[in-house]
Amino acid sequence: MLFRLFLCFTLIPVAELYILIHLGGIIGGLNTVILVIVTGFIGAYLARMEGLNTMIKVRQNLNQGRMPAEELLDAFIILIAGLLLITPGLLTDTAGLLLLWPPTRNTFKRYLRKKIDDMTANGSINITRFH
Repeated sequence: MLFRLFLCFTLIPVAELYILIHLGGIIGGLNTVILVIVTGFIGAYLARMEGLNTMIKVRQNLNQGRMPAEELLDAFIILIAGLLLITPGLLTDTAGLLLLWPPTRNTFKRYLRKKIDDMTANGSINITRFH
């Protein structure tokens, strides 16, 4: 766990800085800043649209008496994507946009579902259902 935190808070920002500095040397500093701002705005818009679509699906399932498990997992992934998109940098923007794109989001969702199933099976987490 400590290693993962180290990666998140040290190596990723260093990689982002390296990429931004390198890209700035190629296309110019102002263009690099504009690129980061534009990808942030586009990503925020896409996250909002995907989030609204997901919330509509959640409501439809609830109105039909079905548990919206898949949609809630989508909403969680879209939240992660939104957080990545508001973090300045091209790596985080790319990761956020990939999580918003339905084909890659579905792949990540399958991975998350398998991890949750594995954690439930080995007792790492317990799921309590209320009736």
